Amino acid sequence: MMSLPIPPEEVVALLRWYADMGVDTAISDEPVDRFAESAVPARPVAVAVRPAEAPRPAASPRLASPAAALLTATPDTVELAAREQARSARTLDELREILDRFEGCALKATASRLVFADGAPDADIMFIGEAPGRDEDIQGKPFVGRSGQLLDRMLAAIGLDRTRTYIANVVPWRPPGNRDPTPQETTICRPFIERQIELVDPKILVCLGARSAQALLGVTDGILKLRGRWLEHEIGGRRIQAMATLHPAYLLRQPVQKRLAWRDFRAIRAALEQP
Repeated sequence: MMSLPIPPEEVVALLRWYADMGVDTAISDEPVDRFAESAVPARPVAVAVRPAEAPRPAASPRLASPAAALLTATPDTVELAAREQARSARTLDELREILDRFEGCALKATASRLVFADGAPDADIMFIGEAPGRDEDIQGKPFVGRSGQLLDRMLAAIGLDRTRTYIANVVPWRPPGNRDPTPQETTICRPFIERQIELVDPKILVCLGARSAQALLGVTDGILKLRGRWLEHEIGGRRIQAMATLHPAYLLRQPVQKRLAWRDFRAIRAALEQP
């Protein structure tokens, strides 16, 4: 049998994605008149009668691979598997390897690569966005496009850079067309970012944008109401200072709001200097 050019589990994931998009019929190069087909009466089919055969012994059940099992599992089962796998990671490198093998999120099938993190794993401050975009999907690092360049300038304004910070996203795979991740995709990926925060163990957590704050801090307010307020994120028995601020992509569309982001970053700098 000819081997498939891509692994079977990726083929299944792609077919499921087609089904989710509403594709239920294969299309060929030649047009087909379905109305003409339905007008032609069906021909009777002769059925050959075969002699009775002795019953065959039942075949032993074939166990599905963990990846294939996740593709057909319920959302609750996938979330539980994500939590168990994330909890098993003892280091950031192990967590990255687990995410590379994880098949429970359909975004992995449409993204080019995993976008795990950038910066210093022992940093005192951790920035978390929502999901990678096109440039991040190409380079495999978070915040490297126009938004990332603005973030770098904002960090430089308070005396920081990527060698002194740690940057990641709630969802580590790019959604198709840069759409927002669905609530289910965010829920599945949340255990991994929570474990990532626990392993980095920062002094301060900064959520870039409302969706990141809503996913991690359990808030529902919009970003203009959330920003600039000190909150707490409890994880691993420890409380971490947390603040939501405006996403750099929003600031590119609304540059007048940079004054608000500047206030937030000054407060973050002051908090970092506290013992």
